[in-house]
Amino acid sequence: MRRLTVLGALVVFLAVLITPTLRSYLRAQGDINGMRSQVASQQADIRSLQAQQKEWNDPAYVKAQAAKRLGFVAPGGTLTIVVDKQGTTHPVTKSGVVAATTASSTHPWYGQLWQSLVRTPPR
Repeated sequence: MRRLTVLGALVVFLAVLITPTLRSYLRAQGDINGMRSQVASQQADIRSLQAQQKEWNDPAYVKAQAAKRLGFVAPGGTLTIVVDKQGTTHPVTKSGVVAATTASSTHPWYGQLWQSLVRTPPR
């Protein structure tokens, strides 16, 4: 009986001693797994940003974006914009055909920027 009591007390003592350590270990493993997934996500973001950087390092891409977003034209080129009866602008392609309008917005970029900053009143 005495041996059983000592053995039981020893088991309880070890359980009390090991439980916080085991809990800390398991919590640390969960944190490590969370950090690994965060690192994988950030590495995917880095790859995406590096691909964008490669695009922006290409002068042809920069010119295309300047023409598309800002309406810039190379020196000696002509910019043609068609405005319909509602006042909507339509870019014209090199062949002289009115290009299909995008569904994003008919406002210029600075108007879109301003609208993104303006708060709508709560309903």
